[in-house]
Amino acid sequence: MTVLDTRPAPVHARESRPRHYLMCAPTHFAVTYAINPWMDISTPVDAERARLQWEVLRNTYLSLGHRVDVVEPMSGQPDMVFAANGGLTVGGRSYGAKFRFAERAAEAAAFATWLRGSGLTVVEPEHINEGEGDFLALGSMILAGAGFRTDLAAHIEAANAVDRPVVSLELVDPRFYHLDVALAVLDDGNGSAPAEIAYYPGAFSPHSQRTLRDLFPDAIICSEADALVLGLNAVSDGHHVALPTEARDLADALRSRGYLPIPIELDEYMKSGGSVKCCTMELHS
Repeated sequence: MTVLDTRPAPVHARESRPRHYLMCAPTHFAVTYAINPWMDISTPVDAERARLQWEVLRNTYLSLGHRVDVVEPMSGQPDMVFAANGGLTVGGRSYGAKFRFAERAAEAAAFATWLRGSGLTVVEPEHINEGEGDFLALGSMILAGAGFRTDLAAHIEAANAVDRPVVSLELVDPRFYHLDVALAVLDDGNGSAPAEIAYYPGAFSPHSQRTLRDLFPDAIICSEADALVLGLNAVSDGHHVALPTEARDLADALRSRGYLPIPIELDEYMKSGGSVKCCTMELHS
């Protein structure tokens, strides 16, 4: 057993809530550069397998009753499939992305254009940030990562843009370069159950570990083994949790809390350091 959480925690009746997701088809997905420890340009991507895996994820959301919109992929932007990085949207207000690396810079305008075209107000960022890669929304706050791909100053900018308090968390392990590979929001607290998360403590500084313990004393603690198969790069609607197939112990822990894990095979995307959540931007109401 590799999930470290042994404390008893209340099991709530889980309720799913319809969600609105934005995705981008993997038309141009490949590993053509290396900007995180997962990427190796000598490891080829099976483009057809990647397409089929993406379709399974999209169809899973649709089968659960969620809305899925798709932004047009851009030639020359192989990581645009990771739509989560394109911005943060809460309550009809969006905070745009400003990517750390030049290889992804063009994605920011493409996502901002789509968001504006959908009637959303988009605040253009001054500071480096990678959208929901490092900003995870709960009903009462935004959890925000910094240390590798998002500047701490962007946390203040995001709080003003979406009018939501932000809790800053320091990431210290380069394998977990975004918050959404180190922490998963399981219940955002907008329903009858309190907010709940799962996270891998080793991805965070000691101070940020204390912050998470104080805010979420009943969180599911994920093992390093499951974190390293990107188990925390998951998407939850409050009941169903789509997560990588390989994170079996984490799936068991989710079941014990009343969630219904839905294993998704996305191993082609792991070659670029991404999985379920990376492929999914949520437009939070």
